Amino acid sequence: MHISSIPSPRPRASGPTSAEDTDVIPGPDQVWVWAGKLFDPRTGILQPRRIVVVNKSSGLVQEIKGYKSDLAAEALMSAHAEAGGENIDCMKQTVLPGLVDAHVHLFLHPYSEVSWDDQVTKWSLAERTIRATVNARKTLMAGYTTVRDLGTEGAGDADIALRNALSGPDALIPGPRYFCANRAIVPTGAYGPKSSLYVNQNGVDGVTGAEVADGVDECVKAVRRQIGAGADWIKIYAEYSFRSRHATVSSASRAPLATFNDTELKAIIDTAHALGVKVAAHAVSARVVSTLVRLGIDTIEHGWDVASSFSGPDNVPPILSPEEREAVRLLSDPSSHTRWVPTLAVYEALSSPSAPPRGRKADDSWAKGQRTFRNALAAGVPPNKIAAGGDTGAFAHGANAREIVLLHRLGLSWAEALRAATLGAWEAVRSMRWEGAAGRERLARVGEMEESEQDAGANEVPFGVLERGWLADLVATEGDVVGDLEGALRPENVGFVMKGGRVYKRDGREVV
Repeated sequence: MHISSIPSPRPRASGPTSAEDTDVIPGPDQVWVWAGKLFDPRTGILQPRRIVVVNKSSGLVQEIKGYKSDLAAEALMSAHAEAGGENIDCMKQTVLPGLVDAHVHLFLHPYSEVSWDDQVTKWSLAERTIRATVNARKTLMAGYTTVRDLGTEGAGDADIALRNALSGPDALIPGPRYFCANRAIVPTGAYGPKSSLYVNQNGVDGVTGAEVADGVDECVKAVRRQIGAGADWIKIYAEYSFRSRHATVSSASRAPLATFNDTELKAIIDTAHALGVKVAAHAVSARVVSTLVRLGIDTIEHGWDVASSFSGPDNVPPILSPEEREAVRLLSDPSSHTRWVPTLAVYEALSSPSAPPRGRKADDSWAKGQRTFRNALAAGVPPNKIAAGGDTGAFAHGANAREIVLLHRLGLSWAEALRAATLGAWEAVRSMRWEGAAGRERLARVGEMEESEQDAGANEVPFGVLERGWLADLVATEGDVVGDLEGALRPENVGFVMKGGRVYKRDGREVV
């Protein structure tokens, strides 16, 4: 295992020092979650016999303590219950921080059932929004307490209202904590849906899958407008199959091409950062990824062709092209804040024979994606630079954990894969207020428990690790995360889900 741990910004006095550290004071405003094992993404260790003490009022973790044995636990449970507190027994289970999917589209439906074009042009906004609420619930019940939605894909500003309905301790509907990017930004001609009758027209019947912006002024205006509308993130398509209409006459029509020039990209990134918002970029090639990292992009989505040229055996160091080596170097640079979200699951799904012809990738992106991920790890991209996000929506909501499984299968240890979907994903999706020197100072004060969802906002309190002052986002599985990670993360094996101190699933049953 080569877990890259992040040094704690403060002494971890709240953490357990031994399995006998049981000096917990019962209280009526506490929920005690009794974990048989507790996963710590900082160290990659499963800690045995832990109590996660949750403060009901704030929804934060108050402390983590150990218990000696099941017999000792029984006595402590009784004392806590008599004091008016609540006990949740997960002593036969493994407790994890709530899982995070850093790349979803709640307003999309699996392409194996309905094509992207049909969803965007034939389904009403009302239907797509109702479906998004159902998808949010499925996601939460699968153990995902936070997602980042990177574009409504034709559903306009509906994600802003959905976020408001999902947010806070008194959320209107059950679902994960929700970071949204509103409408992706694209240049003219790059994105769909495309009319077969009016070929020079953007969109079909007034519906566009993203917002069109050309030149620096329009790019700046689009960023400002979206942030003003409430977007947590800006999403851009920095590379796309621009010439898809040439498919009947050229086999090169699906080749991804750079969409924006460097000046436009810089304007988008700098404008968003000046307004305190991060930028995610859809990009696949080594050249475009390198450009984006140099310009200060926050996350790279996909990147399946960053290091795909080498196809030798796993035990041989990859021989990469100069462009690939430079992209890997930049992604590995510890001074860069850029995180990589490989979205392996979507390429696996779209390579399936069950995928419809119009949704199936003809460019062998799944094969290239596997080679790229293995080669990038072997060439030095550290696991703590990777965040788990599957592009969920193009495949089934609730199957989000497929990305974790593939990260593990293609080279990460089980603990590294779980870190990518917990603490590592928070480091990717968190707001800019957590970055830099000011962010480090803020992290150092988390243990003081001064910020909760009620005062800081649902998306401003840290999550992804179970420590004092962090959000009480917990899930528990009866499975074996070390020996059978895929089985452990199946939704039917996730028997307990808590988000922000509120229980949504218990003993395998939904409680909302």
